[in-house]
Amino acid sequence: MDGIASVVILGEAIKNLGGQIFSAVFPDREKDGYGLNMKALEFLKDKAPSLLITLDLGIGNIKEIKMANEMGFEVIVVDHHQPLESMPEALIIVDPQQEGDESGFGYLCNAGLTFKLIEELLQDNFSDLPAQAGNLRNSFLELVALATIADMVPQVKDNKIYIEKGLRSLLKTFRPGLQSFLDILGEGFVASGGFMKIISALNASESTSFSSEGGSASGGENESYKLLTSSSYEECQDIAGRLLGKVQLKQETIKNIVSEIEKRVNKNPDEEIVFEGDPAWRLVLAGPVASIISQEYKKPTFIFKREDNESCGSVRLFQDDQNSVNAMKTCADILVTYGGHPKASGFRIKTENLDEFKKRLIEYFKK
Repeated sequence: MDGIASVVILGEAIKNLGGQIFSAVFPDREKDGYGLNMKALEFLKDKAPSLLITLDLGIGNIKEIKMANEMGFEVIVVDHHQPLESMPEALIIVDPQQEGDESGFGYLCNAGLTFKLIEELLQDNFSDLPAQAGNLRNSFLELVALATIADMVPQVKDNKIYIEKGLRSLLKTFRPGLQSFLDILGEGFVASGGFMKIISALNASESTSFSSEGGSASGGENESYKLLTSSSYEECQDIAGRLLGKVQLKQETIKNIVSEIEKRVNKNPDEEIVFEGDPAWRLVLAGPVASIISQEYKKPTFIFKREDNESCGSVRLFQDDQNSVNAMKTCADILVTYGGHPKASGFRIKTENLDEFKKRLIEYFKK
């Protein structure tokens, strides 16, 4: 949700400035993994030379951004995740977590950060720019509010303002995709907290068929992006209904995975961490499952899809004084890639190194 909202906001701002978006691409986590990846660059190579902007990812993609430069792209990274040991060689890096940044915006989700960026781009014209039947600022705040809640960043300072203004505007949105949810769920239901259903639905998007704008490097189209950018109410009704249907199936699958993990954990209740994987588990569900397990057992939780060659997963921490990115920095030599927030992050590793990874993590958290 956070990444999709960021792409919609920045894309529409660029178009309002007279710019053109040649392609909007989203990593398919099951096929492409996290972040900017070589498959995406291969897919985009015929667009160079041009400006490549990464949103809600990129700060940890050192070698991929170096490759993008060599292909002829100029790269701007807009990310709110924690930098690793070195920084990517991008033309511009917008990340409040980077060393020396004095903005104080480290509490923002990426959509909130992107909103700050377009305030700089659009300047005094921002409030006056029309957005079909509504106000562009309010339309963007609707997306920022949903992304801020979805990304579970602290509801303080600007985040609190964005949520209040955005949810208020949502009830009279001009965006056909969001209006479709209101019509299906009912405005009263959404106003009384049902916006969480909208967030769950937008997070349930899957890749379908290829499209040059809104596509995946693996050849699929992101349904939520299509929903939020479509001008066809009929198309939006169809997509919104489909996404709401997927939420129930997703929740049932998560429940089954959590139950299986609980059985495994209860066999070794004294282990310092929860470290579980399975070939049958979908990568996109690793984060929600890890969140539930970390809350239940109050332990650092690593949940992954185990594959023959490489395994990929999500990390969730319960304690505020722990940092998952710092923990994985101690294992950087055996990880293919890693990164994220202190309490919520992800990793990719050669499957043959999983046992060593677990051993080092146990030692780290014991200390």
